[in-house]
Amino acid sequence: MSSSTSPRPVPRPGVLAIEAYVPGKSGAPGLATVHKLSSNETPLGPSPKAVEAMRTEAAKLALYPDGTSTRLREAIAARYGLDPARIVCGAGSDELLSFLAYAYLGPGDEGIFTEHGFLVYRIAILAAGGTPVVVKERDLRADVDALLAALTPRTKIVYLANPNNPTGTYLPFDAVRRLHAGLPPHVLLVLDGAYAEYVRANDYSAGLDLVLESANVVMTRTFSKIHGLAALRIGWMVGPAEVIDAVNRIRGPFNLSGAGIAAGAAAIADEAHVAAAVAHNDTWLARMTEAVRGLGLSVTPSVANFILVHFPDAPGRNAEAADGFLTARGVITRRVSSYGLPGALRVTIGSEAANTAFLEALTAFTRGEPGA
Repeated sequence: MSSSTSPRPVPRPGVLAIEAYVPGKSGAPGLATVHKLSSNETPLGPSPKAVEAMRTEAAKLALYPDGTSTRLREAIAARYGLDPARIVCGAGSDELLSFLAYAYLGPGDEGIFTEHGFLVYRIAILAAGGTPVVVKERDLRADVDALLAALTPRTKIVYLANPNNPTGTYLPFDAVRRLHAGLPPHVLLVLDGAYAEYVRANDYSAGLDLVLESANVVMTRTFSKIHGLAALRIGWMVGPAEVIDAVNRIRGPFNLSGAGIAAGAAAIADEAHVAAAVAHNDTWLARMTEAVRGLGLSVTPSVANFILVHFPDAPGRNAEAADGFLTARGVITRRVSSYGLPGALRVTIGSEAANTAFLEALTAFTRGEPGA
């Protein structure tokens, strides 16, 4: 039946092909103490300065926020030495990733991302009417040669999470430059740096220099991870003036709340709080990786604030069984089957108490002890 004769409204072609994003579970009913390690949230929480800034905004709830997030864009620009006019803010970086697809993709156009890349890329491409092109990774890492081989005359966007979620792997900056050099000038390279602040590898860069010297590169960032403002939904993007102009024509006039603008501006200026979060992550990322490997399980080397733990494909010992066992003991991890990794669990670096509880529960699981 054609849409013109349907008895009810019919979504345009492709919409119903989108698999909705399903977040990781958040709790374990019936347990008094639960350690949530499923969402890559910072265990240090938000900057106290961000909390105070948000409280100050409480007296202004009847007023519309600044439609261009000027205070926040200026704070970001001051932190990174940027032109505020080259920055646009969104309701999380997810919204900005979608805006880019809406601006540059249409029916027949292709958007490329890697096989274990962030699920929002597929959703954004399909929602814009484009065609997702999934490229194989090599050892759970983006493969520049494979990405370049996937280019066609229909390619308009390449999304690259660096570091990647959920694998925690990254591409060195010389590889990112090689990828960019192989793209036609009309193809937009989107560098998703949601976890960039955590990376300590000497050969890594979030890509800011490449953005500033190129006409077809943007970088997205988020306040949801190291800044601890996930509930406020704040993201930002820096890019060429022409791309920023296109995105601003799509962006709603009040897509950030006044509280989000104020809290974000305070958070990005609190470098001491960020440094404390990095130090905590550096310590526990190494400890967690070593401890899990000591139990005979494989861990993908990570530069982010989570680890990807791989389990054997054996009944009662696999990732599904481990997830159930850990949940029963009050430790919530993330199944990543939707990312094409059914044999693994993603585990956030949490507080000392949460990390200890995870390692104790995982030890009990590998020893074959009964569940709680």
